[in-house]
Amino acid sequence: MRSDYEFTNLLGTVYRRGNILFSSDGTQLISPVGNRVSVFDLINNKSFTFEYEHRKNIASLDINKQGTLLLSIDEDGRAILVNFKSRQVLHHFNFKDKCQSIKFSPDGKHFALGSGRFIQIWKTPDVNENRQFAPFIRQRVQAGHFQDVTSLTWSYDSRFIISSSKDLTARIWSLDSEDKDLASMTFAGHRDYVMGAFFSADQEKIYTVSKDGALFTWEYSSKEEEDDDDEPDLSKYSWRISEKNFFFQNHATVKCVTFHAKSNMLIVGFSNGEFRLYELPSFALLQQLSMGQNPVNTVSVNETGEWLAFGSSSLGQLLVYEWQSESYILKQQGHFDALNDLTYSPDGSRVVTSSEDGKIKIWDVVSGFCLATFEEHTSSVTAVQFAKRGQVLFSASLDGTVRAWDLIRYRNFRTFTSTDRIQFNCLAVDPSGEVVCAGSLDNFEIHVWSVQTGQLLDTLAGHEGPVSCLAFSQENGVLASASWDKTIRIWSIFARSQQVEPLEVYSDIVALTIRPDGKHVAASTIRGQISIFDIEEGKQIGNIDCRKDIISGRYLEDRFTSKSSERSKFFTSIHYSFDGMAIIAGGNNNSLCLYDVTNEVLLRRFIVSQNMTLNGTQEFLNSSKMTEAGALDLIDEDAENSDLEDRIDSSLPGSRRGGDMSTRRTRPEIRVTAVQFSPTANAFAAASTEGLLIYSLDNVVVFDPFDLDIDITPQNTIASLTNKEYLNSFVMSLRLNEVYLINKVYESIPVSEIPLICSNIPVVYLPRILQFVGDFSMDSPHIEFNLIWIKSLFSSHGSYINDNKHIFGSSMRSIQRFLSRIAKDAVVASVDNKYTYRFLSGTDGKLNDGSSDNETEFTSAYEAEGASNSDDDVAMDVAESEDEGWEGLDKKENKLSLSAEIDESDDDKDLI
Repeated sequence: MRSDYEFTNLLGTVYRRGNILFSSDGTQLISPVGNRVSVFDLINNKSFTFEYEHRKNIASLDINKQGTLLLSIDEDGRAILVNFKSRQVLHHFNFKDKCQSIKFSPDGKHFALGSGRFIQIWKTPDVNENRQFAPFIRQRVQAGHFQDVTSLTWSYDSRFIISSSKDLTARIWSLDSEDKDLASMTFAGHRDYVMGAFFSADQEKIYTVSKDGALFTWEYSSKEEEDDDDEPDLSKYSWRISEKNFFFQNHATVKCVTFHAKSNMLIVGFSNGEFRLYELPSFALLQQLSMGQNPVNTVSVNETGEWLAFGSSSLGQLLVYEWQSESYILKQQGHFDALNDLTYSPDGSRVVTSSEDGKIKIWDVVSGFCLATFEEHTSSVTAVQFAKRGQVLFSASLDGTVRAWDLIRYRNFRTFTSTDRIQFNCLAVDPSGEVVCAGSLDNFEIHVWSVQTGQLLDTLAGHEGPVSCLAFSQENGVLASASWDKTIRIWSIFARSQQVEPLEVYSDIVALTIRPDGKHVAASTIRGQISIFDIEEGKQIGNIDCRKDIISGRYLEDRFTSKSSERSKFFTSIHYSFDGMAIIAGGNNNSLCLYDVTNEVLLRRFIVSQNMTLNGTQEFLNSSKMTEAGALDLIDEDAENSDLEDRIDSSLPGSRRGGDMSTRRTRPEIRVTAVQFSPTANAFAAASTEGLLIYSLDNVVVFDPFDLDIDITPQNTIASLTNKEYLNSFVMSLRLNEVYLINKVYESIPVSEIPLICSNIPVVYLPRILQFVGDFSMDSPHIEFNLIWIKSLFSSHGSYINDNKHIFGSSMRSIQRFLSRIAKDAVVASVDNKYTYRFLSGTDGKLNDGSSDNETEFTSAYEAEGASNSDDDVAMDVAESEDEGWEGLDKKENKLSLSAEIDESDDDKDLI
């Protein structure tokens, strides 16, 4: 069992607080998510999260003009310098004060930092310098403001800096001492905080914007008129207000502002969720739109001025807007409240999360983007689970309903309710998809419904306490239930008799999982034990003591260390791996533990978060910060000096989850509410306070040879390939198990040789080949080439693969995911180009009625999706959904055939 899982991505949240920015080429958006940094690739539709963490939430970040260095600073002024290209941390530094703004100069040689009321100018670390002892060299500190600096802007020649502040003024500073006389100026006249100050493209004008919605235009001029022949007297020149404009935003204040000099476009975000675009200096309103009722906290514009990015902290919303076409490039929003549960789709390509906010979100694992959101539930969604076959998702909620969702049409097609008004907290789905079960804390019964009819079939009685968790076996359809009555009961749903013998556990059970083959069941108790039972024998065969492995952490108000804490010393969610050899466990603590079931030992422990703004992440007690009144971190030092909107607390009294997630007023606790292995066995996901954490195996850097011989070397492999010994070179690359070498040999084999090689390749290499083809084809542009490989492998070894499904489970899911993606792309491309095809084929004189057999073959497949839908509707459905319902290859024509012929009169039945 491999345990080298590493953090790879953070889903479920896209923005928390701080500023967002575009990369130098304008194709990537960099967003702070708590104490981490996420990057969204807007061209390739992908995202990733940097592995490093800050000690607290990120307050400001910036990237240099060359796109190589990223500098992020947290709330306490601790900075991390990162190589943006290689994603490696270069240096840690502490500025020892809160930093409101940071900006790299256009030439990349310096960066300016707004720290409190001071402006610090530092030299950017250079490759040619010895950075061993002093990576950061501070050149000077500028003092002149009387309150905190709000923004910084460099001139385009990197000579001047203009700063704005809460003292109602803006100031201009010089980087060189020679220009000190030209830059000794204070821009006063605003009646509220100055939110931003900007240079025009020719640097002849300066624009300042205040919080109350005033825009001042400043020009460098003289009061007295001078002759053109005389040399100008610079002592008589100064920056003067040439024009005043006002936004008139109906009692809303300016929250953020930015200026794009090349297009003279000013973008302003307001506290009522509205944003406006103005053209300067004419102050002409270009557009006026709203992104909701919550404040727009940050705005950024890319290099060309085509895309605008907006972030809202209160809802965790992130938008990328193309203002010329008035369309959204990116529109993402995370869960507003805490996550409750998660589940992987059968092919492992998607993750579904449920939350306290009553929403269900579907996330694409590869891209990291949210594909769809379901909002039909009226209360907290406590559990979600996929059916083993078909594109059907089930969810249970505290609103007293269990709902079934069609993920082809993205709609709710069944709603299951009980005869009594009870709240469901756990859910289980039969592998055949015919039966769904749910349990509640309100009574001691398990409700069983028929998915086909939606009727309540039975209520399983026997537990003497509330039902805490349910789980179905994926092979034999056995249902296991756990309760607070300290028992586990095994039910055979389709048997005539429902009399079962309980399995006694010596404590209340809070989590349950069944091994995929249905032979063993594991239960987690509140005493910190994971007990393993044999279902057939009805006896306990193993026990794992987890208390010593759990890092519970201390809260800020605690006067003891985490080692002495008895809080949350148990796991609330556990899950078996695909092979049943390992269990991943998480709970209301800061630990994710991976256990070896056979030896009952801890393989690896993962720390969920190092964010010190969350309760439960600190281990040791700092006595210097503890007073008689409590911890110093809980005392508001700003008090009345802070803004009014920052002092208003909208959270409910005593609430542990509510409130503004960006400001962390209620100090949320670190917790893991759900964990699950991916069906492909190469990753696992954890739903935590910080979001949805994805941990994956890194198969690229691991040297794992198979049946290696002294003569098997990369040089000999390349030599065999050069001599056109394709089968020999392919087997040698598989024995070396180097991805780059397999890739080179794989793409060098001629198409005509593929069937012969597939028929003669030893079966011992089949799992590795199928896994490689499935992973490689997702990013490869050679679609037909990969399809020929897949068809040849299945034609030659289909019977062997069918007889050994347990060996090829992970690789088959990877190939299924690739085929589903290709089928969807084929549908979209064909529908978009249907009329072009008719025109070209009609002008060729081969068609009399404007149609052909091939065109009929394509369109009939689309119409099978829904005869009542128009072509545009079908294209929209396919484009917006990650539709996994298209399957297979046509063996005769070697083309994609779409097996989505669903009878409209009985479509719900065919889905299961």
